[in-house]
Amino acid sequence: MIRGGKDERGAALLTVLLLVAVMAVIAATALDRLTLATRIAGSAATVDQGRAFAFAAEQIALRRVADLVGRDPAKLTLAGDWLGRDFTLPLPGGEGRARLADSNNCFNLNSLAAETMPGRLSQRSGALRQFGGLMTLLGIDPGQAQSIAGAAADWIDSDGNEGPLGAEDNAYRSMTTAYLPANRKMADISELRAVRGVTPKIYALLKPWICVLPVADPVRLNVNTLAPEQAPLIAMLMPGEIGVADARAALAARPAGGYGSSLRFWEAGPLTRFDPPSDVAEQTGVTSRWLTLTTNVTMGDGFLTAVSLIDANGGAPSAGAAPPSIVRRDWGETD
Repeated sequence: MIRGGKDERGAALLTVLLLVAVMAVIAATALDRLTLATRIAGSAATVDQGRAFAFAAEQIALRRVADLVGRDPAKLTLAGDWLGRDFTLPLPGGEGRARLADSNNCFNLNSLAAETMPGRLSQRSGALRQFGGLMTLLGIDPGQAQSIAGAAADWIDSDGNEGPLGAEDNAYRSMTTAYLPANRKMADISELRAVRGVTPKIYALLKPWICVLPVADPVRLNVNTLAPEQAPLIAMLMPGEIGVADARAALAARPAGGYGSSLRFWEAGPLTRFDPPSDVAEQTGVTSRWLTLTTNVTMGDGFLTAVSLIDANGGAPSAGAAPPSIVRRDWGETD
């Protein structure tokens, strides 16, 4: 009887120790999950707060753009030192930085096709030559540049017919990882990476010079906000005719108050010997419809980036007729 009692007490002690160990494991797991849930909730709250601050920055930017447009709806210049400048936004528990850029001053990939009717896109030959010319000016082999331009136009246009040097379904089906072209307007410049012939090196070279706007209109540059180092964008308008040096000189000679019209720009010293066709001359202007706002919000260890596309015309045919509006917003930096 005594021996049996000792055995029972040992078994009971072992059971209690096992129970304590199991409870300790459960408690540790529960505490770990609670800590993780608390961190996730805290991160979500930080992201929500950061987004709220980014929305506030957009409203400030819209008012700023409205002021810029209101000064002179017919002309947008660098007056006010607004372009490419970081504006600091003091925030409770953090900091925000906002920067405006002119999104007219880039090659809009969607301009490679013209929207002949709603939802119907046809290639624009002049834009293909200009895109190929821009790539050549940036140091890409001319043959390769024309091939990429043709493939990019086929990626956007609505039909399934291959254009000169282009690429449609069959070209992409034969790849190791098969896929099909979109046959619609691009939504982001990163789509260019899927176009035949575009290597990571070429994409990195083109990225600062290209953009994707929600319209398929021809490129229209603002010669009052273009920097001299962006001269290749002017030279691409007449490939093989206008040199980068001449375009840079015309931009460097810009009056303090900007050019009053595109005609004045073409009459500037280095460009007077060129006689651009009317459609090319119209690709230079003195206003900007599209602006990009990049907002960086830092809160503690959290960091949030918002990239917002602003329509300075607010959807109206011309500036000043409607207040500026946000037409697209991306969270995080682009690829």
